[in-house]
Amino acid sequence: MKAFADLSEREILAIGVAAEEEDARIYFAFAEDLAGRYPDTAKIFEEMAEEEKGHRGRLLQMYEERFGKNLPPIRREDVKGFLKRRPIWLTKNLSLDTIRKQAETMEFQAARFYSKAAEQATDVGVKRLLGDLAIIEQGHEDLAHKLTESKLTPDARKKEDDTARRMFVLQYVQPGLAGLMDGSVSTLAPLFAAAFATHANWSTFLVGLAAAIGAGISMAFAEALSDDGSLTGRGAPVIRGAVCGLMTALGGLGHALPYLVPDAWANAFWIATTIACVVVFFELWAIAYIRARFMDTPFLQAAFQVVIGGVLVLIAGILIGGA
Repeated sequence: MKAFADLSEREILAIGVAAEEEDARIYFAFAEDLAGRYPDTAKIFEEMAEEEKGHRGRLLQMYEERFGKNLPPIRREDVKGFLKRRPIWLTKNLSLDTIRKQAETMEFQAARFYSKAAEQATDVGVKRLLGDLAIIEQGHEDLAHKLTESKLTPDARKKEDDTARRMFVLQYVQPGLAGLMDGSVSTLAPLFAAAFATHANWSTFLVGLAAAIGAGISMAFAEALSDDGSLTGRGAPVIRGAVCGLMTALGGLGHALPYLVPDAWANAFWIATTIACVVVFFELWAIAYIRARFMDTPFLQAAFQVVIGGVLVLIAGILIGGA
């Protein structure tokens, strides 16, 4: 993938052309989905789609004037810093709130892209065009923000539309949750494999400690290198990496600490293992709660998914250790 700072003006314009075309198609899909339920809102999305097509035309005209007709094969997905979108527009009968939040996120990303691109451009005409588009997209974000005002209570609207909360989720909750899930689930297999293979608490604790720290370091680098945050607003990669790595290590250490029970105690292994299983239960419950609270996943669905994954990894560890 290419860093945003390394993009040429030709590549920036080409990305803009492709992005506006894709966004227009998505808005038309939203309009089609909403037409039978919210016809007035559907018309707004149709107008937004037509405006995105107009933006594409302006970008394409500028590109052809400067670089000719051949567009380089580069898309947003080829540049570090763009969030990967879930194709929710392929699902029919989406709620108006879900569509609004997606549209708001799309316009937020577009506005940041054009703002950063305008700062980087050197040609006066290109800089002016990108700056104008950034202002227009910011207006679209405000429009998307207001689409369901009449459908939400004041308290719910404040909660859903608070920008600070959205940034908090992007910068801290998402990387922290990814780390907690990885640390709590992936380290179960090596820990319980060592436990049932050795029946020695101290040796098991050392395996769990090594797995937790190793996973934490790995996840910290993976998160920090995945996105520089310049376009998505997800914050400094160092902070996100630190949050992700710390939560990964904590998730792994949680069920390793019970194995500090001294081996000299009677039934020390089973005491430690019982405590570890209780800790695992609370870890999985915490993951399900965070997903339900911040990621709009129904709690029972989140709990079911997390528990199934955790139990499968736990059983794998026990079977391997007891072999």
